[in-house]
Amino acid sequence: MFCLKKLSAAAAVIVTSLGFATFSGGAAAETFPSKPLQFVVPYAPGGPLDNVARLLAEKVKPDLGSVVVENRPGAGGNIGANLAAQARPDGYTLVMGAVATNAINPWLYDKLPFDPVKSFAPVTLVASVPNVLVVNADFARQHNIETVQDLIAYAKKNPDILNFGSGGNGSAGHLAGELLNVRSGIKTVHVPYAGAAPAKLALLGGQLHFMFDNLASSAALIKENKVKALAVTTADRSSLLPDLPTMQQSGVNNFDLGTWFGVFTTGGTPAHVVEKLNAAYVKALKDPEVRKTLLSMGSDAEPTTPEQFAELVNNDLKKYKEIVEVSGAKLF
Repeated sequence: MFCLKKLSAAAAVIVTSLGFATFSGGAAAETFPSKPLQFVVPYAPGGPLDNVARLLAEKVKPDLGSVVVENRPGAGGNIGANLAAQARPDGYTLVMGAVATNAINPWLYDKLPFDPVKSFAPVTLVASVPNVLVVNADFARQHNIETVQDLIAYAKKNPDILNFGSGGNGSAGHLAGELLNVRSGIKTVHVPYAGAAPAKLALLGGQLHFMFDNLASSAALIKENKVKALAVTTADRSSLLPDLPTMQQSGVNNFDLGTWFGVFTTGGTPAHVVEKLNAAYVKALKDPEVRKTLLSMGSDAEPTTPEQFAELVNNDLKKYKEIVEVSGAKLF
């Protein structure tokens, strides 16, 4: 009996300990996060995505604690995206994904180390920024290019003469130019640059005839008449330049291309963690300073649920698959 009592007492201790451990484990799961988060930006420092990521990292501190922004540029954003894709699915690694990394690159590259859907858990869309078709000002004046149809007419009369620049092969600007060729039946030559900034300098210098650029980036040049703006690429006009028509309003059918970016974490992350991340970032996107920063880029803050963001990604994957196929654009 004595031994049985000792055994019973020992068993009680073990059961009690197991119960405490289970409770503690559950509590630990509910107290996410318990350490700093890593926020990967797959592009170089100083760009719009980097600036917004750093501002958001400050705004989510009250709810998520420390968020360390880390730039991992290269391979069209694939290096940084893969870092988040291969991380532990615990919500501690975030990435500022974009239309290029999550909707365009899967069709441009023959092999990617990640799956564009399964490897990521969408948290929230941050913003959608329209692009704009801009033409060298001197060229526009000399040839009376006032509308998109004027540019198309000139290209048809002068085949293989016009060139357009972009921030690199496979960029949104590249695909927009190729889509213009396909949709309007013209042939213009693509000239890739190592970023949109040098491409814009070439446009200003007359080495390029036109390009599709970020609207906010070109807005000052447009207002100063240093470039001629013809249309925005999105389905709706932009509040930044409301008098500027869309490509579809300009007679180019099935032309709806925007540049969006948003927060993702690693695929397989528990739903309650994704929900907490979503709540924190949606709250941050309502902050006046964040909204002012995004407005300066030509966009309103566009917080979504994870499900709404996932739907956007899936729809754009289908859209850009068609665009890449019809344009013939291909990288590695």
